[in-house]
Amino acid sequence: MKDVDSAWRLAIEKSAMHTIDPVLRSGFKIDRQDKVATAGSCFAQHISRTLQKKGFNYFISEKGDLSEIDLTADEAQRRNYGVFSARFGNIYTARQLLQLFDRAYGHYTPEESYWVRDDGKLVDPFRPQVEPEGFTSIEDLNADREKHFASVRDMFESLDVLVFTLGLTESWQSRTDGAVFPLAPGVVAGEMDTTRYEFVNFQVADVVADLKGFIGRLLGVNPKAKMLITVSPVPLIATYEDRHVLVSTTYSKSALRAAAEEISLQHSMCEYFPSYEIITGSYTRGEYFESDLRSVKPEGVEHVMRLFLQHYASDAPSIASLLTEQSDITHHAKSFSEELLEQNARLAAIVCDEEALDR
Repeated sequence: MKDVDSAWRLAIEKSAMHTIDPVLRSGFKIDRQDKVATAGSCFAQHISRTLQKKGFNYFISEKGDLSEIDLTADEAQRRNYGVFSARFGNIYTARQLLQLFDRAYGHYTPEESYWVRDDGKLVDPFRPQVEPEGFTSIEDLNADREKHFASVRDMFESLDVLVFTLGLTESWQSRTDGAVFPLAPGVVAGEMDTTRYEFVNFQVADVVADLKGFIGRLLGVNPKAKMLITVSPVPLIATYEDRHVLVSTTYSKSALRAAAEEISLQHSMCEYFPSYEIITGSYTRGEYFESDLRSVKPEGVEHVMRLFLQHYASDAPSIASLLTEQSDITHHAKSFSEELLEQNARLAAIVCDEEALDR
């Protein structure tokens, strides 16, 4: 580490915003042929979109045969094909990721297999918004779930790198078997019944244990796998705790960040990438957030992805070529931002399950 990076005055106070790089180094590189899978919160999709745009091998195991099911590209995206590597929707917590693996491999079958919407259609409780029109029968839902599980197994067994973005510590789970849901029952389907469901706010030890359990399982089916963990910089849209949402957000992100640090120190195949710090650091003076102080501006996304490619892409340009003059940096950020404006609007509307809490 250079002295300039370890001293706040030189590394932050005296540095232009777009030049700040808290990554410093990476423990592995991603080649263009490497299969890179993504999962996690909404923010994880920025990585998948950038990988595709830059010609990397973004691994999609559940593609949806457009000719077979007669879907346009836009409709396929609306139905969550290609949003993540498989059609699992948002995975906000480490417990969800662990349970996804166990469900896909038949190690765990939750008692709850469907929820009913107000219109009578059925949804999968563990990915309640991947099929916008819902399912007309339990048979159709189960058939789709089995296809999904096959794709999830293929993803885990074939990927070279998994990028997982931790989003939340707050969740709802079944009182009977501990099944964790991405949305509270009753938000988009099902009914809230506190005799059947309970609120849970995971602690650091819980997140660490869940990630360790998942990594052990992943390496069991794919010994070559590497993992990049990030923490979403997007604040909670709401909290169920009896306290201010700002306090809950601070706890949640702090717990996730601490867990990510512990896991990355314990597992050589796993690294932490500081997208959270890049967006929320005081050096930005809030400039990377939109007027709602929650949505991340394209300029912030560009900063994150520029550093991601710079440090992890095997054929990335040198730091000198990326960061020369401040005018070049500003121009680069603006041009990238223009390309992302339309993407961001559609992204927020389609793939963020958490947004249902704010309707």
